[in-house]
Amino acid sequence: MFKCSVNEIYNVFAKIADGKKLYVPADNKDGNAVYTEWAEGVELSNALNTAKSPKDFFFPQFENLMEFKVEGKSIEVNDIREASEDFVVFGVRACDVKSFEILDRVFLVEPFDSYYASRREHGVIISMACTRPTETCFCTTFGIDCTNPGGDIAVWKTEDAYYWQANTEKGEKLLAALELEGCGEDAVNEQKEKTAKVMSKLPLAGLTTDSFGGGKTMELFNRPEWKTLSESCLGCGTCTFVCPTCQCYDVKDYNTGNGILRFRCWDSCMYSDFTKMAHGNNRLSQVERFRQRFMHKLVYFPENNEGIFGCVGCGRCLAKCPISMNIVKVMKTIGGND
Repeated sequence: MFKCSVNEIYNVFAKIADGKKLYVPADNKDGNAVYTEWAEGVELSNALNTAKSPKDFFFPQFENLMEFKVEGKSIEVNDIREASEDFVVFGVRACDVKSFEILDRVFLVEPFDSYYASRREHGVIISMACTRPTETCFCTTFGIDCTNPGGDIAVWKTEDAYYWQANTEKGEKLLAALELEGCGEDAVNEQKEKTAKVMSKLPLAGLTTDSFGGGKTMELFNRPEWKTLSESCLGCGTCTFVCPTCQCYDVKDYNTGNGILRFRCWDSCMYSDFTKMAHGNNRLSQVERFRQRFMHKLVYFPENNEGIFGCVGCGRCLAKCPISMNIVKVMKTIGGND
């Protein structure tokens, strides 16, 4: 394990940014923490987490895929993607690190998504252990330890220092280049114990997944509570856009006047036109769309992914939903969690 003082962190950032693009959580003009390319003068945010998740680095909200040029009966297909650059993302919390593993199960299985795979290959994740979890946090429900955040490099912050530990070959290579001072783990272990005590006292500490998981489709699908829960939902899609694990997207073609540009963009299962085709839509009502979102995260995904749930308990949907309808309320109502 290695360390640098709190006062030295921006010098460390300068070393990283000298060879790769570095992104850190920084407050924007609205006071929200967002990932920002680091340059001298950019200061780290004190927020627990960013408003949007860092999945944008690997699965962008908008992305050009290819271009078609048509002349008569001849079609030319051009790969217009730019070569991925090496980059580093600092300050990723344990919940978001776990979300990358969930996205990997979607985009890195055959036929794998080469756009996503390239970014994963070129990206280095420096995680940050939590020290001040909030009332909206429930990562422990899904077996995530916010005091051991994972990533290529894990970082723990105390009052006077940052402690660094490499977890992967990519992390070891980057950490070696930083030439930090070696140290023991006593301060880190003390910090872990303090944070664990806070987590155990949070309002959602007792929330469990016992009533959910693979094989629960028939038991939960026709529960009458879905209708009651969905009645207040606006179908705005905010929950899906702040969620670090949502992976739905649409693919569209745009006539540029000089060819056809194909691009993809995030979509939401909460929208009335989601998966709409020539024959219509297979989920016509809001209750069907609402149920699909939560059944996918709590039943369908774990059924097809060795019991791994499609939620990481980051709490963003709790904080951002305009009518306070979220996965926790669903789990408490459908699953009987008090």
